[in-house]
Amino acid sequence: MQVYEAEKKKLKALLKTVSKISLTTDLWKSSNQKIEYMVLTAHFVDSNWRLQKCVISFVHIPPPRRGVEIADCIFKCLKEWGIENKVFTLSVDNASSNDVAIRILKDTFSRNKMLLCGGKLFHVWCCAHILNLMVQDGLSEIKNVIGDVHESVNFINQNEVRLNSFSDIVQQLQLPDRKLILDCKTRWNSTFEMLSIAIKFKEVFSRLKKRESHYECCPSHEDWEKMEKVCEILEVFNSATKIISGSDYPTLNLFLNEVYRVKVLLDKMMNDENEFVQAMVRKMKSKFDKYWVECNLLMSIAVILDPRCKMRVIEFYFPRMYPDREARENIAKVRDALYEIYDEYAREYQFSNEHSAETQVHDNGISGMNIEASSSGWFEFANYVKSVETAQPQQSDLDVYLAEGCFICEEIPLSFMLWNGGKRTL
Repeated sequence: MQVYEAEKKKLKALLKTVSKISLTTDLWKSSNQKIEYMVLTAHFVDSNWRLQKCVISFVHIPPPRRGVEIADCIFKCLKEWGIENKVFTLSVDNASSNDVAIRILKDTFSRNKMLLCGGKLFHVWCCAHILNLMVQDGLSEIKNVIGDVHESVNFINQNEVRLNSFSDIVQQLQLPDRKLILDCKTRWNSTFEMLSIAIKFKEVFSRLKKRESHYECCPSHEDWEKMEKVCEILEVFNSATKIISGSDYPTLNLFLNEVYRVKVLLDKMMNDENEFVQAMVRKMKSKFDKYWVECNLLMSIAVILDPRCKMRVIEFYFPRMYPDREARENIAKVRDALYEIYDEYAREYQFSNEHSAETQVHDNGISGMNIEASSSGWFEFANYVKSVETAQPQQSDLDVYLAEGCFICEEIPLSFMLWNGGKRTL
């Protein structure tokens, strides 16, 4: 506990130097204790421009775990750390209780006008969770096939004789020797991996059935065809999930590209000649439209701030994702929000500089004469000069940034995100 308190003190001191903090939260039920816990994680950029992540709360939330209790628990934690006025975003999954908590917290923070862009960016859907929901909807179309593959792998792994027999057939067919894996029901990507590996051995399973009279769950030829179609779709989801689930580099600027890839895939598969694929994709597309049919401001702004993309990225994607009129409206909406955020930061920066200048005048200007800075003639003149010389430059820093060409990067996207010239690029 002494170590814990010492580390907590260090973290508290670090958080005092941070201006904006993004939060992620999730509920987790202990299978042994049957007790539900909530974890709250803070994400921020430190003074060295390094991305930091730390768990600031892991607490038991007693039933009924409504949105009110979740909101109270989160605010209490933020208050304890002294960061209740530094919150930028809160990422949650799609539980209805979280929607209630978000509304309560947004109202609380808005009273102090501490949320950027009037709170438009505060609520962030968990992108990986949405992908998971879409995949689960799709997999429900072949749950019987998945069950047969699961039972087949179980059947082979339960008995050394069967395992050896399976290995012998693999060698006879001169296939690469890979271990069969079982899926975990709470992780869809493990189901994808199980199916992907099983497909490579589909002929082995068929031959094993002729040797093993008790093997009754061997997938049929039609089942294997369904699995291949499903895995073709899930490959895109698996790749997208890996990219956006990184924790050592910023990921928000990568979301739009992955969302676009998923949309293109679903639109293409909606016209597949196979009715089974159409039915599967229809379910996934319905979930996609529920969460991403509206323009996501935060996702769009983040990718514009990537020097490789700027406004070009939404000029490229939006016409391909939305009808013409809607695409133009969304581009204008994103641009307006981007300038609104910039103006808020510019005002904050200007106020900070003015406050610093006034402090220096008070402390260093004529302190030896024991005269208040605000009562000096020079101070009044300086204020007058500031009032008449406040003509804004024709172009702001944001204007200049957007007007410059995009940075042409030949590297793999993630390598650019991690390191650029020896320095972390955010």
